[in-house]
Amino acid sequence: MKITTCVFDAYGTLFDVAAAARQAAEASDNPALRERWAELASHWRLKQLQYSWLRAISHAHTDFWEVTQNGLDWALEATGLQGDEALRQRLLDLYWELQAYPEVPAMLKALKAGGMQTAILSNGSPAMLDGAVKSAGLGDVLDDVLSVESVGIFKPDKRVYDLVGQRFGCDAREVLFVSSNGWDAAAAAGYGFATAWVNRAGEPVDRLPWVPQAILSDLTGIPAQAGL
Repeated sequence: MKITTCVFDAYGTLFDVAAAARQAAEASDNPALRERWAELASHWRLKQLQYSWLRAISHAHTDFWEVTQNGLDWALEATGLQGDEALRQRLLDLYWELQAYPEVPAMLKALKAGGMQTAILSNGSPAMLDGAVKSAGLGDVLDDVLSVESVGIFKPDKRVYDLVGQRFGCDAREVLFVSSNGWDAAAAAGYGFATAWVNRAGEPVDRLPWVPQAILSDLTGIPAQAGL
């Protein structure tokens, strides 16, 4: 079935989740932060994801902003950077204006020029996603921004992927779903979407019942994956 709709995860897929820690380190005279920012960013992202999964399976939903703060607090303590409230606030402020990866604007423009419907489908809260989209200047190349908050559970719950068909009225086989998270791309493949995993770090494929149909090193090949 022909692809009509391209849907993207947000954090780590369109937006560089390491950018907040990197920018904070570049502007800081704190030697510990300059030395450990990459470790901080890695811990922050991992805990953010782990907390979302644990809240989903334990039916203890909260919005992604609280999960993001919880993950940061764990990461700051793990890297010995806790206690600096100014640093914590700076990192949180930067998360609302994450940088998009360099190829993102041109890729989305190519999809729109080819007649594709485009959207974000993210764990992020609506306010967080709105801030990121505006900061990156992507509003004119996205038809919608879908948040899990409308169903009250994080990915990979099936109800999250249902949002795409509900919004666009399309068959699952018409959707190309793109994520930087291997587990997300795999779960979306199990749901019935065509999927592409953006594996920037060259990680192994997750051992799950499903696998992404395509594995890419960045987003430049997405228009071709969509049949353009």
